[in-house]
Amino acid sequence: MNKIRAGLSRFQSEIYPKQRALFQRLAHGQQPRALFLTCADSRIDPSLITQTEPGELFICRNAGNIVPPHGGMTGGMTASIEYAVAALNVPHIIICGHSHCGAMAGVMHPETTEGLPHITQWLTYAQAALQVVDAVSPNLDEEQRMRALIEQNVLAQMQHLKTHPHVAARLASKKIQLHAWVYEIETGNVLAHDEAENVFKALQPEPVMQQTYRAV
Repeated sequence: MNKIRAGLSRFQSEIYPKQRALFQRLAHGQQPRALFLTCADSRIDPSLITQTEPGELFICRNAGNIVPPHGGMTGGMTASIEYAVAALNVPHIIICGHSHCGAMAGVMHPETTEGLPHITQWLTYAQAALQVVDAVSPNLDEEQRMRALIEQNVLAQMQHLKTHPHVAARLASKKIQLHAWVYEIETGNVLAHDEAENVFKALQPEPVMQQTYRAV
């Protein structure tokens, strides 16, 4: 806790004064560039990975980057998605899984969540992803199976996301784009799903614009 309090002190004394104008502007509202849905894992920092500033990402996190299908029961994820899409009009939604995901390990080995009823029930939303992996690629080793599950879970949650009415409406009117990502903790790489080839490929960074000068 001492480290956290020291960090807060440094933010207030050093960081905030340098970005005072940004924070004062944000006090009057937000217009995020994207809704970023990812895992609650402490090793994942969306703003660090994407190098975005406060106000640029509307972030929702939970165990396993799960999006429950739209239904009669209201939950935090459902409400947050509705607000981001219908009220904030985000033009992009990113679902980002990650390597070495403990939630996906729990899906693969349900015995590890015995005695944790809420986690056990929550992870049922990823069960379809596991069944896809085992049906399509039954001979994978443990590491390969985990990697495949992480990817398939992102795709499964993407399908769940499309059942949310405001998301479906924006997709139909081409006012929103969905992105399926997997972040590799050990390499810093981000893989994005290529729909045409149905594979995850390394997301290539945008080229840095260089200013040119004319000789005189």
